[in-house]
Amino acid sequence: MYAFKEELGAELAAIREAGTYKEEREITSAQGAEVETTTGSALNFCANNYLGLADDARVRDAAHEALDQWGFGLSSVRFICGTQTPHRELERELADWLGTDDAILFSSCFDANGAIFDVLLAAEDAIISDELNHASIIDGVRLCKAARYRYRNGDVDDLRARLTEARAAGARRIMIATDGVFSMDGSYAPLPEIVAVAEELGALVMVDDSHAVGFIGATGAGTPEMFGVEVDVLTGTLGKALGGASGGYVAGPQEVIDLLRQRGRPYLFSNTVAPAVVGGSLRAVRIARHADESRAHLARNAALFRSLMEEAGFTLLPGSHPIIPVMFASEREAVAIADRMLAEGVYVIAFSYPVVPKGRARIRVQLSAAHTEEDVRECVDAFVRAREAVAG
Repeated sequence: MYAFKEELGAELAAIREAGTYKEEREITSAQGAEVETTTGSALNFCANNYLGLADDARVRDAAHEALDQWGFGLSSVRFICGTQTPHRELERELADWLGTDDAILFSSCFDANGAIFDVLLAAEDAIISDELNHASIIDGVRLCKAARYRYRNGDVDDLRARLTEARAAGARRIMIATDGVFSMDGSYAPLPEIVAVAEELGALVMVDDSHAVGFIGATGAGTPEMFGVEVDVLTGTLGKALGGASGGYVAGPQEVIDLLRQRGRPYLFSNTVAPAVVGGSLRAVRIARHADESRAHLARNAALFRSLMEEAGFTLLPGSHPIIPVMFASEREAVAIADRMLAEGVYVIAFSYPVVPKGRARIRVQLSAAHTEEDVRECVDAFVRAREAVAG
């Protein structure tokens, strides 16, 4: 045991030496556009709280009501005695919004992505996955016996080549798996082109829309709605724009949902989503479906931040999503800037390897509809002051 602990200690020391060690900051308040930390108040620009619903009074009230009516927990998985009326109500609401036959809840979208591939695909099938897909898709693919192919991020020509390769190898069923929005870059998957290639070569399309559902598209239904296309299977989370608590889902054809209820291991062997989370999330979904002004305000915030940061000479990845990566030459610089900004009253986090590739360190700024224009301008000013302090 002593040698084992020494080995782990050396590994941790190497992470610190590389400047990629991740410290957890403690928040002493509810989530919001402004939070309290152990070092004082700070504007929060790194939460997935895109619509500002994480501490919305309507969502909190609904969670309280569900807690009082349905209890704290169910001590069960869904198929034994863990399905209450609100669980099915939330599933039907999601399916109606997303335009699918049905939906199925999971403890998280990580679990949803961990279930879907093994249930739908076997050894005679193939999965073709974008190289920048979320870790949950990568891990879900690893759990499946299907042949695995990977294509360059958003490269439809490379996707076509991998599809052709899988078809030539005799794959019975082929599924393309992609994030709708790539969370570290804030970029969109080219869904119209992906769907066109899939239809041409006879493949299914699965999209994880966690960083889109609620605030992308005319009604917030996500990237398929924004692009005006239909995909075969959607996964997503309740833990970002839709109240920010926990829980995930798969939405799609009735046969897919029914088979997941029969064979999805994370569904069959994990506790049901807690009643208060279901109640709050259901209210959040209903708010999001009609949150036109919040979506418009969020888009204005993102455009303003991008414009001001570019004027100030920062390097940003291109795009229009409220995820806006600010790029730095080194991991140490990104960490130093983020730490200095907290002292300036703005909460951001540096991202480095293994979350992003080596040499691609960044501070991922995330805008919210809860931010005011003044908040956005203060964030940019803090970036400028932090850059000067670190350089000096």
